Amino acid sequence: MELKTTEKPSTPDADAGTLRPDSKPEQDLEVDRGPRDADADRTDPNVVDWDGPNDPANSKNWPDSQKWMNVTVLSVMSVVTPLGSSMFAPGIPGIMVEFQERSSTVATFLLSVYILGFAFGPLIVAPLSETFGRRQLYVYSNILFVGFTIGAALSTSIGMLMAFRLLMGLSGAVPVTIGSGSIADIMPVEKRGRAMSVWALGPLLGPCVGPIAGGYLIQGAGWRWVYWLIVILGGILIPISLFCLRETFAPVLLEAKTQRLRKETGNTELRSALSDRASTKERFKLAVTRPLKLLLLTPIVALMSLYVALTYGILYLLIATFSFVYGQRYGFSEGDSGLTFLPAGLGMVIGVAAFGQLTDYMVRRHQAKGDPLTPEVRLAPVLTVPTGVAIPVGLFLYGWAAEYYVHWIVPMLGVLIMSMGMMGVMFCVQNYLLDTYPQYAASVTAAMAVLRSLLGALLPLAGLEMYDALGLGWGDSLLAFVALALVPMPLVFFWFGPRIRGRFNPKL
Repeated sequence: MELKTTEKPSTPDADAGTLRPDSKPEQDLEVDRGPRDADADRTDPNVVDWDGPNDPANSKNWPDSQKWMNVTVLSVMSVVTPLGSSMFAPGIPGIMVEFQERSSTVATFLLSVYILGFAFGPLIVAPLSETFGRRQLYVYSNILFVGFTIGAALSTSIGMLMAFRLLMGLSGAVPVTIGSGSIADIMPVEKRGRAMSVWALGPLLGPCVGPIAGGYLIQGAGWRWVYWLIVILGGILIPISLFCLRETFAPVLLEAKTQRLRKETGNTELRSALSDRASTKERFKLAVTRPLKLLLLTPIVALMSLYVALTYGILYLLIATFSFVYGQRYGFSEGDSGLTFLPAGLGMVIGVAAFGQLTDYMVRRHQAKGDPLTPEVRLAPVLTVPTGVAIPVGLFLYGWAAEYYVHWIVPMLGVLIMSMGMMGVMFCVQNYLLDTYPQYAASVTAAMAVLRSLLGALLPLAGLEMYDALGLGWGDSLLAFVALALVPMPLVFFWFGPRIRGRFNPKL
């Protein structure tokens, strides 16, 4: 086996983040190799690198069939774990009666405690994936998720059910946290939007589509069967993930190649070109702080994550009201209440189908023109302004239609418009942040997940009190005004993003 010295690929401009037109998209950013001298690596015979730019062992060079196999499995896993967040929502009134609980706050927290797991799980999941790789986390977390779901199905008290739902959220956060990182590992920038659109269906559709099936399942067999169904689905994924998923993280793949060559050659001095010589413990400590550094020290990540978090929190606030609004105001049965989640899911499907293609089209158009390709392409006003405005429009329509008992199709139309806009915003922002920090994709996603999931869990707790005080019309109007005030935020980064990146560039 021939040892290749490191050939440094074309990289973005350090200040502006611009990709040179002649650079390959798959080599857009180089993994941080620490403070070592890169020139020394190129002449060191003990440094193990890829066997040229087309090395098939590099996940960037896998056949499309293998790449899409990984994306498909990750997408299915990302559908199953979010199902646990809200699939049982139509049965909450029955659960409250069974466990003799009357507090509306407890009822709301029973739904949102799962999202707290999604908030704190990524802070551990992301650094683990950037230290030990992705595949092991997918496999072991799915096994834990199935075990905790069994515990939820067998719960004998409201406290026990909450505890297992929190643990389900912690373990189920893995595919929705590092799935985007796996996609960034294998997909070139001009194909990343389409792959992200397939994967993103799970984290967003699960909470909306789950209650549709859950409503009728709860009506026919009881709320516990929601969890038994999730156990079955998660159990099927255990062997599938074992046999179909491959490791995608380049430093882990290259380290495995280095270890193999050490055994074959007997040269214990060999080291990976992507290794910074730090111990595993030191690398994990550095990786643990990375999501918080991104969130607290980089305005791009902080403000864009806040925008996504607010839209996500508003979605969960609306989900928390569906059972009461459509059950009490429109007389929907427990089974029919599940259908009220369909407009949100349909809006997301439309948003995914549209914006996954549009963002990639914008990238390809810039490449065809030979224009400098920067992450800000993902925030073009033609994408972010209509999607941002759609959120308050949908909220106004939902709130005032439900306030005055207008036909149920009208508030559902408002939810559809709002979810389309939310999908567009989240999609543009997430792709923008991944293009800005591709080598830290999992940490970026974790940083977003912290705010997004916290607001998704906590906003509904305060939201029901807000609706009691303001009513549905003015309550949703208040949310709409907040969403409207955030519309210009992506435009600020579209125009000034390169300058802000150059000024705020913490050591990660």
